[in-house]
Amino acid sequence: MISEYSGIWPKEVFRPATKLTSALSAQLLTPVKFEYANGVIGKVYAPAGISTTVLNIFRGVLNIFQMNIKKTQNVYNLQETGVKGVCKTHYVLSEDSKADRLHLTKTTDLNHCTDRIHMDFGMASYTDKCAECVTRGKVFAGAISINYVMKPSASGTLILEATATELLQYSPVNIVNGAFQMEAKQTVTFVDIKKTPLESIKADYIHRGSLKYEFGTELLQTPIQLLRITNAEAQIVETLNNLVSLNLGEAHEDSPLKFIELIQLLRVARYESIEALWSQFKSKSEHRHWMLSSIPAIGTHVALKFIKEKVVAGEVTSAEAAQAIMSSAHLVTADIEAIKLQEGLAMTPKIKENAALREITMLGFGTMVHKYCVENPLCPSELVRPIHDIVVSAVERRDNDELSLALKVLGNAGHPSSLKPIMKLLPGFGSSASSLEHRVHVDAALALRKIAKREPKVIQDMAVQLFMDRTLDPELRMVAAIVLFDTKLPLGLVTTLAQSLLKEPNLQVASFAYSYMKAFTKTTTPDHSTVAAACNVAIRILSPKFERLSYRYSRAFHYDHYYNPWMLGAAASAYYINDVASVLPRNVMAKARIYLSGVFVDVLEFGARSEGVQEALLKVRDVPESANRITKMKQVLKALTEWRAKPSRQPLGSLYVKVLGHEVAFANIDKEMIEKITEFATGPEIRTYGKHALDALMSGYSLKYSQPNLVIEVRCIFPSSLGLPMELSLYTAGVTAASVEVQATISPPPPEDFHPVHLLKSDISMKALVAPSVSLHTYAVMGVNNPFIQATVMSRAKVHTVIPKKMEARFDVVKGYFNYQFLPVEGVKTIASARLETVAIARDVEDLEAAKITPVLPLEPFINKNTTSMLSKTSNYLSDSLSASSELLPLQLQSQIVSNMKIPKPIVKKMCATTYTYGIEACIDIRSRNAIFLRNTPIYAIIGNHSLLVNVTPAAGPSIERIEIEVQIGEKAAEKIIKVVNLSEEEEILEDKNVLMKLKKILVPGLKNSTKASSSSSSSSRSSSSRSRSSSSSSSKTSSSSSSSRPKTKMLDLADPLNKTSKSSASSSSSQHLSRSSSSSRSSLRSSIFSSSSSSSSSMSKQELYEMNFTRDHIHQHSLSTERLKSKSSASSFEYIYNKAKYLSNTVSPAVTVLVRAIRTDHKNQGYQITAYYDRLTARVQIIVANLTENDNWRICADSMMLSYHKVMTRVTWGIECKQYNTSITAETGRVEKEPAVRVKLTWERLPNYLKKYASRVSNYLTRIVEDNGVNRTKVANDPKEIKLTVAVANETSLNVTMKTPKNTFYKLGWTLPFYLPVNNTAAELQAYQNSWIEQVTYVLTKSNAAECSMVKDTVVTFNKKKYKTEMPHSCHQVLAQDCTSEMKFIVLLKRDQTTEQNEISVKIEIIDIDMYLKDNAVVVKVNGVEISLNNLPYQHPTADIQIREREDGVSLHAPSHGLQEVFFSLNKVQVKVVDWMRGQTCGLCGKANGEVRQEYSTPNERVSRNATSFAHSWVLSAKSCRDTSECYMRLDSVKLEKQISLEGEKSKCYTVEPVLRCLPGCLPVRTTSVTVGYHCVPLDSNLNRSDGLSSIYEKSIDVSETAESHLACRCTPQCT
Repeated sequence: MISEYSGIWPKEVFRPATKLTSALSAQLLTPVKFEYANGVIGKVYAPAGISTTVLNIFRGVLNIFQMNIKKTQNVYNLQETGVKGVCKTHYVLSEDSKADRLHLTKTTDLNHCTDRIHMDFGMASYTDKCAECVTRGKVFAGAISINYVMKPSASGTLILEATATELLQYSPVNIVNGAFQMEAKQTVTFVDIKKTPLESIKADYIHRGSLKYEFGTELLQTPIQLLRITNAEAQIVETLNNLVSLNLGEAHEDSPLKFIELIQLLRVARYESIEALWSQFKSKSEHRHWMLSSIPAIGTHVALKFIKEKVVAGEVTSAEAAQAIMSSAHLVTADIEAIKLQEGLAMTPKIKENAALREITMLGFGTMVHKYCVENPLCPSELVRPIHDIVVSAVERRDNDELSLALKVLGNAGHPSSLKPIMKLLPGFGSSASSLEHRVHVDAALALRKIAKREPKVIQDMAVQLFMDRTLDPELRMVAAIVLFDTKLPLGLVTTLAQSLLKEPNLQVASFAYSYMKAFTKTTTPDHSTVAAACNVAIRILSPKFERLSYRYSRAFHYDHYYNPWMLGAAASAYYINDVASVLPRNVMAKARIYLSGVFVDVLEFGARSEGVQEALLKVRDVPESANRITKMKQVLKALTEWRAKPSRQPLGSLYVKVLGHEVAFANIDKEMIEKITEFATGPEIRTYGKHALDALMSGYSLKYSQPNLVIEVRCIFPSSLGLPMELSLYTAGVTAASVEVQATISPPPPEDFHPVHLLKSDISMKALVAPSVSLHTYAVMGVNNPFIQATVMSRAKVHTVIPKKMEARFDVVKGYFNYQFLPVEGVKTIASARLETVAIARDVEDLEAAKITPVLPLEPFINKNTTSMLSKTSNYLSDSLSASSELLPLQLQSQIVSNMKIPKPIVKKMCATTYTYGIEACIDIRSRNAIFLRNTPIYAIIGNHSLLVNVTPAAGPSIERIEIEVQIGEKAAEKIIKVVNLSEEEEILEDKNVLMKLKKILVPGLKNSTKASSSSSSSSRSSSSRSRSSSSSSSKTSSSSSSSRPKTKMLDLADPLNKTSKSSASSSSSQHLSRSSSSSRSSLRSSIFSSSSSSSSSMSKQELYEMNFTRDHIHQHSLSTERLKSKSSASSFEYIYNKAKYLSNTVSPAVTVLVRAIRTDHKNQGYQITAYYDRLTARVQIIVANLTENDNWRICADSMMLSYHKVMTRVTWGIECKQYNTSITAETGRVEKEPAVRVKLTWERLPNYLKKYASRVSNYLTRIVEDNGVNRTKVANDPKEIKLTVAVANETSLNVTMKTPKNTFYKLGWTLPFYLPVNNTAAELQAYQNSWIEQVTYVLTKSNAAECSMVKDTVVTFNKKKYKTEMPHSCHQVLAQDCTSEMKFIVLLKRDQTTEQNEISVKIEIIDIDMYLKDNAVVVKVNGVEISLNNLPYQHPTADIQIREREDGVSLHAPSHGLQEVFFSLNKVQVKVVDWMRGQTCGLCGKANGEVRQEYSTPNERVSRNATSFAHSWVLSAKSCRDTSECYMRLDSVKLEKQISLEGEKSKCYTVEPVLRCLPGCLPVRTTSVTVGYHCVPLDSNLNRSDGLSSIYEKSIDVSETAESHLACRCTPQCT
């Protein structure tokens, strides 16, 4: 008889499971046969009628009789085969000679098994084991102990008794913090020996394996629920209909569990049944959608077979196919059949025709291969051979897009056999790599990351070679560094990298590698602990100057946190890869990783490349490709020796997304794609689609959508000693649903030739009901799960949200009317709920109604409110349970300790927020009951019952029909005013208040006339009563302002609460006098500010130090009286205008009226009214916010006036009749020492206490923030009711900022800005773009990030800020700066006249030549040979975006869209600025503008020269003939070393590999200089001479460095040619 026990031990009793017994009795009573020799069980035989599940139970019994007894040893261990596999087993044998008994103890360590039987299903293959994490803690532990009592006999040894106990513990957060555990016991007792043979049954006994457990149908039964499946097809139909009907527009709370049930039924169903169901439901959209979402979750190749057939047959749309294929790649278990199906699917014509579907399918194929290889480490290379063939074919066709896709597939697969095909695509490893695009190289390097997890040593060798090769693209080298660090580098290799960085010429690479090492020094994750230690050593080797590199250089970031006691952690990495130090990075990647239960998984990763995007957006769109322009540019550049053009960047953007470590989607964005999108967006088709959408809205559109998802399914199944399958599982399933109903009315109706502009001329009304909802279930299960019984512990969490919105809206742009209404939704109270509980479940399939669910945490101790009774019950419960094995109740607790244990009450919290104005109350109800009173660890915190409810209900009070927002703009705004606020009402209330004030003084003797400073603003009882009836948004408490301590101050006029003219005038005049008196020492003070010396000791000097002498630009523009005008007081001007009309409603009509109100059933007004007035005559804006509640005088009044074009003043008052609290803000422009400045001043008289409290907190927080960012602070007693901020321009890129608060003064001088301010020269330059603010913003941005090069006399400062001196040749052009791409957008040539010793420049843009030179110390400008008079500047070229204007003592040329931000030429200086997107694409004397100062002296043939003179001479345009009109008589040539040298013991002759400047034949040097250059040497008898070998000398290596004579000026004889 099978018995069932369910409940709290030992209170419950065993109950017979009669139905289950009768169902299994036939199999359990059938004997099985097995081979048994010397205590070892061999083959097992059983009839075919015994199921695998029942046979495994027999194996559990036979496991007791498995013994390996050694006669010569009493204590030993060995690897023994058992029901759970081959595990380490310890034997201890002892003999009781008196009782003639042998005692044997056999213990099996389940944590040390060489062949452990288990099955992982679901998404477990996405995790990577963290071996280092497991050494710090365990999530699983188990052991089997069997005690034998045996009696020796003549024929052998008789087993009298055997008792087996198995204990398993599991916790996701380290078992030392508490764990779920399972205990299994078996007892076998010797009864008798029967000599009567058993009657044999009529069945064929077949070999059914050995003692090892065999898996059967465990995967078909989910551990969440036990189903009795009699007719799978019928049950699927029933379940599918239920899901569709329950989730029409709203996700049912129990739909995720029902969805898991549907998946379980589909797994049991035959393929033919699934086909029949598809034929039945494919015409029903809702059923069809649920089936296509469920079939991938079957998890076998059956799902892929179904999807492939439907795609080939054309029965699914592209969107449905994409969703099904993507889901299948992650949910289907990988086997050979599934991989073949995925491969075949990728090759079908339907998939090939759709590029997006092909990408998804191919990436899924790589994922399938990877999952299969995780389970089968010896997976064959034939699995990825089809992709290898694609790579070979794509290389032959130079198809970079196909190569990129194939590499991403190989990256997903991560098979080691892909290493060779990938290597052939990397420069330095394959000959074909040089002809491939750079992005293919990057994709090839990234494809190595997953292979690195299996073959780290091999990948380390490859990645190091890529990283060390300084001839490769810096981005590829940095990607190689990412791959390298993924292999967990050893100390020696990290040290090698550090040593290489010391001499690394590329600062991008150096910055990236250094920052990566620096980030790893702080890691806390166990798997990177050795890397962290190695990086700490490397950082000490490297120089800290790498940290000083700016944000323009590449960086790597890594942040993580790992908590060892819980084995829980998270890590995030980000990579910022740049190549030319431009603003827009070339590549950005980010990755997030989670550590849990001894494994880690890369949850999400994304990357984006933006190569050429910045250039494509900002450069000139159509560069003329005329042969004339190209030929002209090439003729100029032909004179450069060995010049090589760089390929121009192609506009390219790419994105990719990885989920769970596998790339699921990517997109390459090129110019062609952008053009297609632009063409579609501006074409007629988009209007047609818009018209169809509009027609659908007008006819009424409704949508009920639901989307189920099996988010997580992780199952680990292994046998127990009883032969029953144990399971650890995690499930998360969700259903998202939405219901949308929209009805639109448009008057007049849109015409057939619809254009979106027509909507701006129509009256549009719209009604909509939107109800999004989500239901999410998560189950964590541990226990026995087979087709017959389930005995598990389950933690289940349920989340359900429904947020319905019913609204109506009306838009009428012509009339300026807008109306938006929120309507109540009936029947919805709880908008969000979350529940978590842990229960024990026992059930059998034959009697599902008798299933018993028991809370793991008993409810009894929490029900009784009497503390004594509660403790007594708990004590009894604990003491009764001491004999049981329960993780919740530690065995070491004694009864007296238990009796004194304090069991806390359950947490019950309810927090509500109510707005009575709009009749809404929102409450959060939290209830929690857990077991942390036993042990404060995460596992005990989870155990129990937790719930959270969010309820939204109508608030107490009058019934609300709807909430309405109404806006009226224009002439009809006055018609919408409900509550009129006028002057007469104000005066009447003011009079009442004055009477009350007088009565108070008479009745209260303590109030004397001398206390005139007290600002009596206490609210009267009448005001208080009216305030109590106001809405919740206005304060329910009326605060009284404290009395002022300042004597001899007039009573504050309630009608004019901000009138403090006398004080402010006095303070202003005093401060002005102080500023004037300190003007003589201003220069010394300024120098002390910028110096690093300590602050002045006297308080007066400090005040002078932070004072800015602000001179106003303001001149009052309104007509005032002579007395007012003489006072020059802005406050007086404001008061004068304000007192003339306190409320503009008496003089002008409102410009805008906004009503935000609740419509009550009794039609009383409730809500707020916002009215805005604008008076053009006084440039005044008044905004009044009034409470619509009757007799509620709470308001906000805001008055803003533009007193001049340089000054704006705003007053804000609020409270009862806008008289309780007040503040004013003044903003004005002016000058600080002749530089533009702005001053903002905030003053106040009275503020509410709560605002003061919050302001104090904000002030303290901001103080800490600003001090951390280098802002200086000093404690100064400033005006107690004023904050003054002054911002002055220091120069075009920096500001001086001072802020004075009542107790402190903050200042920051020379605050650098990332952009140019529109002042001085920049303001003049912007005049050319005054008709387009977009072009103005673009110009400022390009100028702000431009690279600058300058030359003063013979000193050059390059784009990279490297300074060097050069000796310029006379009369020969040198390339100062040029576009070195094949586009050749510009060239700037520099020439020094031999006669005048003055510089000349020539700028070539497109087909335009601009020459600038000096004549009589004045700059002369010629455009295409035509002189432009300086009087005619600024000059704008009629066809090109080129502007020439005067600047300071010279002339500037601007052509930012062509790459030249500015070329400045004057008597003493030449300056060139290139735009940001030209960085890295320039060359010449100014360098490459790529931030690589270590490679600054790059010659035209890309060789890095060793000195500045040789570098500068390499950019000379060689002359062809001494008859040339340019009067340049020099050329670059290779020179033979005058002396012979002995190299490696052999006499040699040497030639310069760097060209040397020499006079033409027939010309003599007039001026020379010595320059150190590199020589290449050949044997003396070699035939290398000027006629046959010097053409390739510049490619040779440098053997020695010697000086050579370089010519700077030449004079030619008449005989020269």
